[in-house]
Amino acid sequence: MSDTKYNGWTNYATWRVNLEIFDGLELDLDVYMGDSKFDASDLMDELQQIAEDAIFQGAQYDERRPSNLMEDYARAFLQDVNWYELAEHMISDYQVEQS
Repeated sequence: MSDTKYNGWTNYATWRVNLEIFDGLELDLDVYMGDSKFDASDLMDELQQIAEDAIFQGAQYDERRPSNLMEDYARAFLQDVNWYELAEHMISDYQVEQS
């Protein structure tokens, strides 16, 4: 992976989300891996949802101010994450563990 830009990852956001949200997280990829058509793009949306739940769960919502600066920054940060790269990484790790 010679085109990576941050600790072997596409960018800082991808590295950091992997490190702080997914490192050590046990995902049951058995559910997906039995499907011969399954690939990383099938896992991307689920990974993004897991990250958003981890970051925003329990956030206080104020209808007078539906968005706050901290949440705006966090959502902007998450837009930079390469979800496909994270999904490929998890699938690769799963395949190594299964062999």
